[in-house]
Amino acid sequence: MVGIVIVSHSKQLALGVQELAAQMVQGKIPLAVAAGVDDPEHPLGTDAIKVYEAIASVFSDDGVLVLMDLGSALMSAEMALEFLPPEQREKIYLCAAPLVEGAIAAVVAAAAGKNIQQVITETQGALIAKATQLNFVTSPLPEITIQTGNTAAIPTQEIRLKITNRLGLHARPAAQFVATASRFQSQIKVQNLTRNTEAVRGDSINQVATLGVRQGHELLITATGTDAQEALRALQGLIINNFGEDNSIIELPARREEVTAPTEGELRGIAASAGIAIAPLIHYQSVTIPITEYHIENVEIEWHRLQSAIQIAKQEIASLLSHTSIQIGDAEAAIFDAHLLFLADPVMLEAARQHIVEKRLNAEVAWQAVVDEVANSYRKLEDAYLQERVDDVVDVGRRVLRILLGSLPTDLHITEPSIIVGTDLSPSDTAKLDPTKVMGICMTSGSATSHSAIIARTLGIPAVVGVAPQILTLESGTLIAIDGESGKVWVAPPAETLTALEAKRQNWQTAQAEAKAKAHQPAITRDGRRIQIFANIGSIADAKAAVSHGAEGVGLLRTEFLYLEKTKAPTEEEQLEVYQAIAQVLDQRPLIIRTLDVGGDKPLPYLSYQEEANPFLGVRGIRFCLENPQFLKTQLRAILRASSGNNIKIMWPMIATLTELRAAKAILTEVQTELRQAGIDFDEKMAVGMMIETPAAVAIADQLAREVDFFSIGTNDLSQYVMAGDRTNPKVATLADALQPAVLRMIQQTVEVAHAANIWVGLCGEVAAETLVAPILLGLGLDELSVNPQAIAPLKQAISHLTITESQSIASVALTQDSATSVRELVYPIG
Repeated sequence: MVGIVIVSHSKQLALGVQELAAQMVQGKIPLAVAAGVDDPEHPLGTDAIKVYEAIASVFSDDGVLVLMDLGSALMSAEMALEFLPPEQREKIYLCAAPLVEGAIAAVVAAAAGKNIQQVITETQGALIAKATQLNFVTSPLPEITIQTGNTAAIPTQEIRLKITNRLGLHARPAAQFVATASRFQSQIKVQNLTRNTEAVRGDSINQVATLGVRQGHELLITATGTDAQEALRALQGLIINNFGEDNSIIELPARREEVTAPTEGELRGIAASAGIAIAPLIHYQSVTIPITEYHIENVEIEWHRLQSAIQIAKQEIASLLSHTSIQIGDAEAAIFDAHLLFLADPVMLEAARQHIVEKRLNAEVAWQAVVDEVANSYRKLEDAYLQERVDDVVDVGRRVLRILLGSLPTDLHITEPSIIVGTDLSPSDTAKLDPTKVMGICMTSGSATSHSAIIARTLGIPAVVGVAPQILTLESGTLIAIDGESGKVWVAPPAETLTALEAKRQNWQTAQAEAKAKAHQPAITRDGRRIQIFANIGSIADAKAAVSHGAEGVGLLRTEFLYLEKTKAPTEEEQLEVYQAIAQVLDQRPLIIRTLDVGGDKPLPYLSYQEEANPFLGVRGIRFCLENPQFLKTQLRAILRASSGNNIKIMWPMIATLTELRAAKAILTEVQTELRQAGIDFDEKMAVGMMIETPAAVAIADQLAREVDFFSIGTNDLSQYVMAGDRTNPKVATLADALQPAVLRMIQQTVEVAHAANIWVGLCGEVAAETLVAPILLGLGLDELSVNPQAIAPLKQAISHLTITESQSIASVALTQDSATSVRELVYPIG
């Protein structure tokens, strides 16, 4: 008789599943459990020896089926097989079916006398009964759920809409479309009627993007399922509101056509980002990723390898998105939303699994085959703009391959001001460039509308693309000059050319300085209310950018950058040096330093973690620091020492209880006492505040307000916790919107309680960078807004056109709306 083994991180969970399954067959089936570890303080985990013993206890020549929950459970099961003799190992089957449903299906099939292959088939289809009852079916592919309506009972509904935003369904609106479509159970199809395309799946980023939808094209969108009408209404709202875009013309450098022949040493390309750069060149070359094809035996292990690599890639891109949002801007960061959806595209995942299962290809080859297929589908489009999205496909594809092969990221390290020269630059690499070191970009391919060019323009880095390949043969260190307005490049420019370019650069810089001058004025409403505009930063370079863009201070210094990119925790002296450097850049402007906010979704690479089923609800933020007080004490010592002579404040992250806040303050008091005893100066009157990021903090804000000097509302996290929607999950990410009425009411409640306690309230979420939302935020009574540096000037300008009275009226209406979409309709123009 077939034996069953349940492997889980939780012993209680496994015993519960065992009890439920055993009752189904009155204990007739050999059923063993291998769960948890022998550590009273940290009992969650898996042990390969326990798995081996469980397999041995139920082994028979009929075979053993092993069901696992997640992560290390699979690795422990694989390791356990190594302890078995080869003749037994061949009769052990690791199954990817869900633990509870799979165990029940397995024991019922085994009790009916079915052989191991039949038991596996029944187990793999374990969710079908539940799916049928809920009126949708699932794909037979493990861990990919495709929900479709019961077409026999539910009719298909449809709408026809014309696309009006200027660039149609390019990457960012396509990402919004797919994320919205993925929220619903109904099967959504979309067809470009103007181009007479076939209908494609609405939950596939690549299929939607390759429809070639441009301004003026008409779409036919169909939905089949129980929530079809709601789905179509949500998609209609996106399209009517132009996906939040303002339809303004993309600012491309105006290329000056000249009839004069190029001078000696002069090359011509495509103007991609305006400005003059003169510096030695440094070669940029993306590392070739060699792929070896081989035949695989265990398709489930190979599929798991690919899924794990994709998950790590998602984490990397989410980090890059956050970095880009801070340093460059939310609009540019949205480019990486499309990258995340690319990795969640069910059509791609199905194709990759098919290559692995049917062709027995290793994960690297299967993944590259799918990436090539998608890239070629973009290349075949007639639309030149959409053809350029190949860069994004290749960028994401290479990231997953690198992870599969265990290669380290290939960051470009530049120590001296240089112009980077190469064939092409990926959006990911462009977003990580330091404008203080990268003076210019010169590439032999690319275009002015590529995502890399868009990011370069926002960073203010001059760029010329499409230059002749001979530029690649020059030696590193060769002096070159580029003009991102005319598209010209000079190699070893003569003195007269350098003089002319220097004059043009001076004129350009003067014009830019004048444009930025208004950003350094305070943000004052028409009726005289001043709103503090601070910056969110994550490095010394960000601090310099913040000051240059007119920040009146730093509302959030994310200190994680000091910890996440190291092999060990930063020392007190290393932190002190950075905090002092940032304070010096700010020159007595306020600097609010958030203490370490890691754990769960942002693990430190040099610490061992208990794997958490839901890291966003796990040991993160202040919880991590209270569990690891040595980290917090070291950081507090550095912050306190840096506060001497500077305008520094401390802010606690992720506070949910009064006990947590008081525990953190007690550690701060302890560190202050130690510094006094050692005769080390610090600001004795330094303000201490906290983040409002959880509904619990809002509910007890009156108690918390008596313990701190200020609140700062983090709407990114607050939104996902209030709406119970993971902002990293494309299917529910749109729920985590700070303009949800429930979130707005939380903000209102926090402000009212804080002002009653005579403390000020800031907001440091991404929503503050949406200038059209400014009247709602002002109307709710916020005293300070903290945004990415690039958003400061437009936000100040928007505030200068408002009055508090008008803003309060808009905010009061917003609080009564029934959805985030309705709130946006109050402030976003339709058209």
